[in-house]
Amino acid sequence: MQDILVYTDDFRRPWKPAIEYAAHLAVTLGASLSGAYVYPSPLYTAPRFSAPDLIAAIWENVRLLRAEAEAAGEPFIESARALGVRRASWHVAEGYVPDGLAQIGTWHDLLVLDVNDDETWGAPSDVATLVLTSCLPTIVVPSDVRRARLDCVALAWNGAPESVRAIHAALPLLKRAGRVVLLRGERRNGFMDITWKPPFEIETHLARHGIACEERNLAADDEHAGEALLEAADKAGANLLVMGAYGRTRFSEWALGGATRHVLNNARMPVLMRH
Repeated sequence: MQDILVYTDDFRRPWKPAIEYAAHLAVTLGASLSGAYVYPSPLYTAPRFSAPDLIAAIWENVRLLRAEAEAAGEPFIESARALGVRRASWHVAEGYVPDGLAQIGTWHDLLVLDVNDDETWGAPSDVATLVLTSCLPTIVVPSDVRRARLDCVALAWNGAPESVRAIHAALPLLKRAGRVVLLRGERRNGFMDITWKPPFEIETHLARHGIACEERNLAADDEHAGEALLEAADKAGANLLVMGAYGRTRFSEWALGGATRHVLNNARMPVLMRH
């Protein structure tokens, strides 16, 4: 992970904890840090039938917002350098947030988002879309966590493709972790249309990368999987939980599965997800 991207939806207030977390993580990994802000296009905000004066006012407000957002770049870079980040940059985009982050994310390895306590889920309202459209491993950071710690990393494992991809994406972090705890749930076959697939053993894969892990079994049905996962991660003393982002349906990007939603709403530790 050489390039970390952190998104903020408000550059006017003091920087949110997720930015500080991302900065500490960048220092740990020796990575660069990019901050991003995406503002709505006036094409989306202007009423369909509007008076010319109203349209002109909307475009002027957007111009001022863009200028203010671009001016926030220097304070962001200074703050990142004060925390020890060697390479920092700031990006401002116009349009739909997931599309903007997907574009910026094309040259990044990891996306960091902050928890929004004003939202029902306890996370950005469009977190599912951001995770699924950014094509990046994504860490969602609780509002009271500012420092990136890797004393213990918990891995949610059930054999699903999303779980494999999440753990694979987290390898650079696992190599720096003090402990790695594998939380083994009920194994699932995510390739139902394949009659035969090559065997895959997660312990062998981790060992090949020089990562030793402790194992703990989870006994919980789908309805209580998220609760059991968080309880096990807490008992392990995890500073980071790695899990696949599971969708109830592949056709609805916003509909994350119940376990993922429960974790996002209740986790007291950062969660790294990948779909």
